[in-house]
Amino acid sequence: MEVVMLVQYLKGAIADLQTLIEYTKFDIESIKVANHNEIFESNTKKEALIQEFETKKSLIDQEIRIIKNNQPTQELQDILSAEIIDLFGNMRDKLSELKKLNSDYARIVFAVLEFFTSLKDRIIPQENIGYGENKKASSQLKANILQVQV
Repeated sequence: MEVVMLVQYLKGAIADLQTLIEYTKFDIESIKVANHNEIFESNTKKEALIQEFETKKSLIDQEIRIIKNNQPTQELQDILSAEIIDLFGNMRDKLSELKKLNSDYARIVFAVLEFFTSLKDRIIPQENIGYGENKKASSQLKANILQVQV
């Protein structure tokens, strides 16, 4: 029975990873065209899916422990079927693909952040206020803004 459940949990985890991969690819395309609403909606879906994956991963660990405890003298690779070993390989491949996509996504997000930060700094001049490159809005700019508001 443990083997059947293990196969089911592995297939579910792989499906979750594939969906996360698709969401991340969609997010990469969305950020390229500045479709922020889609990204925010996708993040909510991704968070729920990550929780589901974590649950399945815990169940996989539990099933592996049960299988190993039932046959403590045998090596795990000797106990598991070829199908299960293939599923673990598939899951590892999906995790690697997701890791690469997340790295690509993070680079794009960082580039967008840097762009908007530099744009903001050009629009609102900053002045250094001491050690560590801390910055504050220019005093002259503050004075100009205050004059406009009065």
